[in-house]
Amino acid sequence: MKSTKDIAELLDEPACEHNKKEKSGCAKPKPGSAAGGCAFDGAQIALLPIADVAHIVHGPIACAGSSWDNRGTRSSGSDLYRYGMTTDLTEQDVIMGRSEKRLFHSIKQAIDSYDPPAVFIYNTCVPALVGDDIGAICKQAEQRWGVTVVPIDCAGFYGTKNLGNRIAGDAMVNHVIGTRDPDLLPEGSARPGIRVHDVNLVGEYNIAGEFWHVLPLLDELGLRVLCTLSGDARFREVQTMHKAEVNMMVCSKAMVNVARKLQQKYGTPWFEGSFYGITDTSLALRDFARVIGDSDLTERTEALIAREETRIRKALEPWRERLAGKRVLLFTGGVKSWSVISALQDLGMVVVATGTKKSTEEDKARIRELMGEDTVMIEDGSPKALLKIVRDYQADILIAGGRNMYTALKARVPFLDINQEREFGYEGYQGMLELVRQLALTIESPVWPAVRAPAPWKVECASRTISASKIEKVRLAYPSAE
Repeated sequence: MKSTKDIAELLDEPACEHNKKEKSGCAKPKPGSAAGGCAFDGAQIALLPIADVAHIVHGPIACAGSSWDNRGTRSSGSDLYRYGMTTDLTEQDVIMGRSEKRLFHSIKQAIDSYDPPAVFIYNTCVPALVGDDIGAICKQAEQRWGVTVVPIDCAGFYGTKNLGNRIAGDAMVNHVIGTRDPDLLPEGSARPGIRVHDVNLVGEYNIAGEFWHVLPLLDELGLRVLCTLSGDARFREVQTMHKAEVNMMVCSKAMVNVARKLQQKYGTPWFEGSFYGITDTSLALRDFARVIGDSDLTERTEALIAREETRIRKALEPWRERLAGKRVLLFTGGVKSWSVISALQDLGMVVVATGTKKSTEEDKARIRELMGEDTVMIEDGSPKALLKIVRDYQADILIAGGRNMYTALKARVPFLDINQEREFGYEGYQGMLELVRQLALTIESPVWPAVRAPAPWKVECASRTISASKIEKVRLAYPSAE
């Protein structure tokens, strides 16, 4: 179980803008508040997309949840990450003191059944309160079976989801990264005049396979992605992250401690960027070339950007005419709170307000830069508050996470899911085409005029009332006609 000092060190993140405030670190948990997820949830979300690892939840079965589609991340190979493995602790296990034994046997079963390159153990509230020493169990299992077993001490009561992200990143830096060197480039893969540079992406989860829109661009430029922590990643790739020339921080609040510690330990520079929207995608590609400092790479990057922007803007033109001027309420957090604004503005849409509940001070500064100093930033995500903003600012669509879907639908407001549960990828130039397609399908759906129109029986009643009143007027005007 982590001590108060350990948690304080994780909250005290020099690379986070919140540290400049009076209280260091990000938001501390409030008793009884579970909105946004716990530390265990954050740790599992951060590492679960590592596809070939056996992920074991040490705790009651309810903590494991529905694993098969727990998240919209996609894998190009192994499906092992989708198997829900848990020690399934019961009251009897706790009372009889056999929870550590169950963990040891669970590790054995995972290794025997799936032969994974590594096993990740996620500690939850019950074994943390009981005092299970998962570090010692993992070390013993590793010596017994010769497979890397990584303890991730992320009991839910430690704090928020963001703290869990950092705990996960810290476990990777302490136990995994730097334990092997990258593979050599395959023979015959070298291209004349193109020098290959190794890079990492931290906080890229490949939701709905959207990073596959970007990967061909990086490959064309000669940027070999050693690891995306953690979308479509493999354990052997995470081990090599220390050899990259530059790290791109894709989600500022998730695992910024990984980028900072890799810079401190291995001297790897890092920058923050986004692949949502034409402007931000081009900026991210330029930043890779700028930080690496290769003049030839810079020249090829500008040529690629000019080609792709011309192509995609031409493809988007018919959609812009349909979406230009539409008003959007965006309620999300982190990097999407500003990066999606840029994508929507590229389409000529108007963002009337954006959510900042999970955004850093730097995220908020970027929002002001894009939308102006008087922009509306939403902290209260309650249904009543969101619908009030929809009415007050006459929003045509609500773009938010899945938990807000029924709020929008009950209010007869078009809704588009932007968070990890979605089925469509919006990253890169190609992702913009999918984004405009989904926006148009949502806003222009014929269901909205139908559900907003008066019910047929009300229209019929109203017409009957009008007819009866007309008859009465005629009768009074011409009494002799009776």
